[in-house]
Amino acid sequence: MAYVQRKIPFVGTPDTNPETRPFFDAAAEGKLVLPQCVQTKKFIWYPRGISPFTLGPIEWKEVSGKGKIYTYSVMERANPPYCIAYVELAEGPKMMTNIVDVDFKDVKIGMDVKLKFIKAEGDGPAMPFFTPA
Repeated sequence: MAYVQRKIPFVGTPDTNPETRPFFDAAAEGKLVLPQCVQTKKFIWYPRGISPFTLGPIEWKEVSGKGKIYTYSVMERANPPYCIAYVELAEGPKMMTNIVDVDFKDVKIGMDVKLKFIKAEGDGPAMPFFTPA
């Protein structure tokens, strides 16, 4: 049976605090920014205020929003069904997200995807999702 996600299920509102505020402020403008370790130049997911590689400083940088599906799972018993995936961004890190606007039977490992922000219902922030490129 083929499923296409029609409604995005959100569980709660993500915590926006001073450490993650740059991420959510950029998301509200339709931009994906990630912390980058000043010393190693590696991008980091999940947004945080210090580098997990060096425990040193980070800089917030806008990234392309392009990636490939690293792995995924379709939750068919959920109502509505949804597809959760790890997407490997072009800049390196893997982020857990949802794949949207696609028939789930067409989702494949290695599929090229691009960023799509979707605003949470109510007063929740815009969140990054991915759709086929």
